[in-house]
Amino acid sequence: MPDTLTITDNRTGKQYEVPISYGTYPEYGASIPTADLRNIKASEDDFGLLGYDPGFKNTASCHSSITHIDGDKGILRYRGYPIEELAEHGSYLEVAYLVVHGRLPTRDELEAWTHEITFHTYVHESIKKFTEGFHYDAHPMGMLVSTVAALSTFYPEARDISDAENRRTQIVRLIAKMPTLAAFAYRHSKGLPFVYPDNDLSYAGNFLNMMFSIGEPKQPPNPVLQKALEVLFILHADHEQNCSATAMRSVGSSHADPYVSVAAAAAALYGPLHGGANEQVLRMLREIGTKDRVPEFVDRAKSGDFRLMGFGHRVYKNYDPRARILKSMARDVFEVTGSSPLLDLALELERVALEDEYFVSRRLYPNVDFYSGIIYQAMGFPVDMFPVLFAIPRVSGWLAQWQEMLEDPDQKIARPRQVYTGADERPYVPIDERTGADEQVGSPVGAGMDGR
Repeated sequence: MPDTLTITDNRTGKQYEVPISYGTYPEYGASIPTADLRNIKASEDDFGLLGYDPGFKNTASCHSSITHIDGDKGILRYRGYPIEELAEHGSYLEVAYLVVHGRLPTRDELEAWTHEITFHTYVHESIKKFTEGFHYDAHPMGMLVSTVAALSTFYPEARDISDAENRRTQIVRLIAKMPTLAAFAYRHSKGLPFVYPDNDLSYAGNFLNMMFSIGEPKQPPNPVLQKALEVLFILHADHEQNCSATAMRSVGSSHADPYVSVAAAAAALYGPLHGGANEQVLRMLREIGTKDRVPEFVDRAKSGDFRLMGFGHRVYKNYDPRARILKSMARDVFEVTGSSPLLDLALELERVALEDEYFVSRRLYPNVDFYSGIIYQAMGFPVDMFPVLFAIPRVSGWLAQWQEMLEDPDQKIARPRQVYTGADERPYVPIDERTGADEQVGSPVGAGMDGR
């Protein structure tokens, strides 16, 4: 007999049986179909019960086989493979293949996949002109969001999302062109000439070359920095149903093409609460300044008047496995780029905080943002590029989520319900008879953050 949940409605005394289903890990993934709550009514005219969950903190919007996170145990896996093993042994394009196709490629498949991605790295010259039209101080992420959306007009066939082979072509194009668009945005913001893709280089190496080459003879990027960027890209390839993945699925559920859907996901990533957290870590470290001031700022954080950025995570209640990898890798990067007082400061802050019962008892451990910003800055990336660096590898995860959503027969166009708290029916008052003192119900526009 399948597991069920018995719900007693104390308003009517009626009982209802709701089926319970499980994911791969029963202790982690039990769920009920909330649509069944509609059957629980106080009267025939009653709409039925709704689930109310702002921010979807405890609502599963889909079944997914792409990424598994166990925040209590500090586990992150793509398609079942531990992130630690993928970061140590894999390349980003190998992981992108895994995320999109559901399995690791054979040697021949990886070579063919790499050739496909390499073949599509160039963008139409009109995209270059489009990028040049931005103001000189435009934010690189704003340019990336806009140019990704603009690609939709170059590939109108992408709207045929029912054709699996057509979808795959657009996936290849997007993974290939993201580094080019990102590098063009950076070069434009610096007033530098664009550097075209070099298809003899690796995915990460090509991006570094397009970013930082200044007319010198062809010279491959430093292998340590190239490997570091590969690892960073792997760590950011996907992260389950976060804000940007949800945006990708929601927009894609209307059967919009993948270019505008990726632009929507990138726009979500543009927000400082999602893609800008590593920038906040750098600002915090600069404010702390020196190691001898760390105890003072830790005490301020405990008193509530200062927040330790890069500590704690909505999902991870243990040490973020990505942060552990980056902490180890940071030393290799700084051997190439030179020592950094910010890294020494970060290590001291982590040491002091994790010896303090306040942080340990609240399970506030460093997350991926704590070290990624320090590494990116050491490699020469300006702070404005941090969310762009996040978007480049995450496009493979977004596209995997998009494709999975389209192939899921349970998925419909995203259209959540609401709990209406506005006015009841009111008569229309002619403009000359209005006093301006009518009672306002709910949060009017302009009433602070919630009313924006």
